[in-house]
Amino acid sequence: MGISTSLSDLVRTSPPVLIDVLKGKTAATTPLWLMRQAGRYLPEYRALREKSGGFMDMCLTPEIAAEITLQPLRRFPLDAAILFSDILMVPYGLGQAVRFEEGRGPILEAIENVADIDRLSPAGFQERIAPVMTAIRQVREKLPAHAALLGFAGAPWTVASYMLEGGTSRDFEKAKSWAYGDSASFGRIIDLLVNVTGDYLMAQIDAGVDGVQIFDSWAGALAAAQLTRWGLTPTAEIIRRIKARHPQIPVIVFPRGAGVSYGAYASDSGCDALSLDQSLPLDWAAETLQPRKVVQGNLDPLLLVQGGAAMRSETERILAKFGKGRFVFNLGHGILQITPPDHVAELCDIVHGWQGPS
Repeated sequence: MGISTSLSDLVRTSPPVLIDVLKGKTAATTPLWLMRQAGRYLPEYRALREKSGGFMDMCLTPEIAAEITLQPLRRFPLDAAILFSDILMVPYGLGQAVRFEEGRGPILEAIENVADIDRLSPAGFQERIAPVMTAIRQVREKLPAHAALLGFAGAPWTVASYMLEGGTSRDFEKAKSWAYGDSASFGRIIDLLVNVTGDYLMAQIDAGVDGVQIFDSWAGALAAAQLTRWGLTPTAEIIRRIKARHPQIPVIVFPRGAGVSYGAYASDSGCDALSLDQSLPLDWAAETLQPRKVVQGNLDPLLLVQGGAAMRSETERILAKFGKGRFVFNLGHGILQITPPDHVAELCDIVHGWQGPS
């Protein structure tokens, strides 16, 4: 049964369950949302994309971005909507050429030298990303009363890697070589991204999101010391700025592939919650991370594709390990395009129906 997104829904009189949990409370029912829950696995998304132009056009057309954001909540009893957008809105806002090609993903006009850095300009940033804020306000008007609205941005290291590599990369040779060989000028890029990303997330909060997630999707590409310098420290500075202005807004950090460095994020980032990738051992995360932070995660997206007994078994194992504490159920990364929507519905039933061992 679908969920209404009309203005006739009950007016929100208390924070959504998800937000309460992100602020450190426990809940009778584990809240659930999924990374990339709005997107290519849904037939209604694919139908809309066929008549809506390219991906960037969809992100920058508020009516379309708002509609896609709400599509999953019409199908599934999810506890949050996450804004349909992309982490590359930040380089786009800085004036870097960004486009998406089917089958290739994002393609950027790569930054190759200091002169290219100098051409990046935050002067027109707010105007360029204004459609994103309009989309947030439109979602806010139609959001079901029970659901939270989450905004997001990429962490400076991950966004910088796209900007320097010109797209996705297997080895991050350009970005890492620049960071190792000329840390001063690489630091200029990171500092610029700290400034604009902090402003971008606070603009999303001002437009109406209830919480934000910072995606450091390529954190695992850095060695531990470099991850501290280029991943953790800039992310912590963004969170410090958000908390100085919006102390009530929860911040989730997703340092994918960080391994034991998740412990440093728990201690030093200032985040409210850590989103766990599927590689983290559950026992270690439950013993080391959950006592200090809300944890979120971490079903392998391929198990959501598989569905059935395999998905149920691992979902129940995750719930048994984390579900009695401060916990939000999610995936260890984003939903894959080949995911059957019926499996998402089944997952919602398992998570929301879980009562723990009898």
